[in-house]
Amino acid sequence: MKILIIEDEKLLADSLKTMLEAKGFETEVAYDGETGEEYALLGIYDLLILDVMMPKMDGYAVARAVRARRCSTPILMLTARSGLEDRVEGLNAGADYYLTKPFDTRELMACINALLRRQGGQVDELSYGNTSLDLSSGTLICGEKKVRLSSREFDVMRLLLQSRDRNLSKEVILSRVWGLESNAVENHAEVYVGFLRKKLRSIGSNLRIEAVRRLGYHLEVTEEC
Repeated sequence: MKILIIEDEKLLADSLKTMLEAKGFETEVAYDGETGEEYALLGIYDLLILDVMMPKMDGYAVARAVRARRCSTPILMLTARSGLEDRVEGLNAGADYYLTKPFDTRELMACINALLRRQGGQVDELSYGNTSLDLSSGTLICGEKKVRLSSREFDVMRLLLQSRDRNLSKEVILSRVWGLESNAVENHAEVYVGFLRKKLRSIGSNLRIEAVRRLGYHLEVTEEC
């Protein structure tokens, strides 16, 4: 399970990250609303933990933007604002639950587990065109043909399938796949996109990874032969 924390109080955000990782969750942090929205719209998270009062873009605006793009990822909103109107605004913006600060970690974990249970069956495959990616085995499948992906190839392909025809910049790919603290450069993204193009061709996929100068990469479905 992958959780995104969008919280500008660095001490709190990092404490939540440490606690959740100790519980077995894969966790990432965005420290302002604009960055949080960008990460959330990648569609790779099982849960968003979202603060309300943040620089650049507040939590209500982030929730509205995420829901406007038809992203159904559960949102747990955290805030010190406990008034009825604040709670109503948060829920109307798209939050699934509204937890006020300070909170007990047991209550937080109960909320997280409840929201994740609501998800029901987890998606185990991503498909586009005539091609699918088996998330459990890291295998690209097209009809009777299939090819196993390396760990990096899998992460890049998953991002592309989740974004489909929406451009993913090289910077976003590097931060999502190699991590924000990595020394990876744009050439790393280019190399792995090249590997994936070859593997897509090898199985007869009608998906093409298209590059748009200064905007990044996206998927296109071509006419089948």
